[in-house]
Amino acid sequence: MAVFSYTAIDSDGKERAGTIDAVNVDLAIGALQRRSLIVSRIDATEATGSIFSGSMVLFDHVKNEDVVMMSRQMTTLFEAQVSALRAFRLLASEARTPLMTKHLNAVADDIQAGSQMSAAMAKHPDVFSTFYVNMVRAGEESGKLDETFAFLASYLERNYEITQKARNALIYPAFIVFTFIVVMILMMTLVVPNLAVMLEGLNQTLPLPTRIVIGISYYLRHYLIVLIILVVAAGAGLYQAGQSKNGRDMLSRARLQIPGIGGIYKKIFLSRIADNLSTMLKSGIQILRALEITGAVVGDPVFEEVMTAVALDVKGGAPLSESLRKHPEIPGMIVAMIKIGEETGNVGKILETVANYYRREVDNAVDTMVDLIEPIMIVSLALGVGVLLTAVLMPIYNVASSF
Repeated sequence: MAVFSYTAIDSDGKERAGTIDAVNVDLAIGALQRRSLIVSRIDATEATGSIFSGSMVLFDHVKNEDVVMMSRQMTTLFEAQVSALRAFRLLASEARTPLMTKHLNAVADDIQAGSQMSAAMAKHPDVFSTFYVNMVRAGEESGKLDETFAFLASYLERNYEITQKARNALIYPAFIVFTFIVVMILMMTLVVPNLAVMLEGLNQTLPLPTRIVIGISYYLRHYLIVLIILVVAAGAGLYQAGQSKNGRDMLSRARLQIPGIGGIYKKIFLSRIADNLSTMLKSGIQILRALEITGAVVGDPVFEEVMTAVALDVKGGAPLSESLRKHPEIPGMIVAMIKIGEETGNVGKILETVANYYRREVDNAVDTMVDLIEPIMIVSLALGVGVLLTAVLMPIYNVASSF
């Protein structure tokens, strides 16, 4: 597969320029001619299968904020009765990054060739998720694309804010723990050995804490490389395990069991489930399809399995609330709220209330954890330094008290 840049004349006699993916130049020209374009120039620009382009994908991607901005702009354009083709052309010309421009132009090309907007966007899964594409498809069917893109922009903003808040809350403690470990290693490998020589010269039986600290120092000095290799191997093993389905399930369940952090993750996933279902149901997507999409985009293997099982039960005719009740991962409060929504015929609104509740819970839990992190870290550092000083000072104190 290669990328070709072209210049062509459209049916209105206007000159157009852009890029197109094709196996060879003949197929590229044929695709352009099917779009009612007269090709005046076409050149190969890059091979999408090359090592260089593959490596660039690792570093070049469309950011969440770019998709949010595009969704907001699409809302305004559709409210102004601008056509989909014209809207994508305008957004492509004003995009912040060349990669976003390329994707939007490709979508516009497919729309001009006769594709539906949702089908054209589905060709770019790295930009538009399954959830996003299905929401757009529902907007096309209902004729409410402006409302759909407004929903999507709000949803993406909420989801990004929750995820980033939880992630940022973990950066500070991770940095403190890493710094503490580095300082302790330096102390054990550089400072304690010199102190050990001095303490052993006192000709006294060293206390147990002192012998333990000296022993740890000895093993760190002689086997630090082995320890690093073991840690790296353990990390690589966990990563490899995470690539398999069983491994992902195991790591996901372990993550949910971590005190404090596991509860935050659970609330994030519950908020995401409620938010997804609410947004899709209010947009007219059928409950079964909404459950299937939610399972695919929730981002956790445990809750993905729950949504898959619930979708099967609903497909068999079971009410949503009863299907959810079978799974301990779903709190009883959510089940009770959804049951009320089923009885009143307003499940979408109820789920929106649930999503708002769990967003507030996530905010409160993260704020509480951030407030507790600093004193916990200070106490931990004080204990570590205290143990080290005690181990060093005890034999000196014993010698001094013997005189």
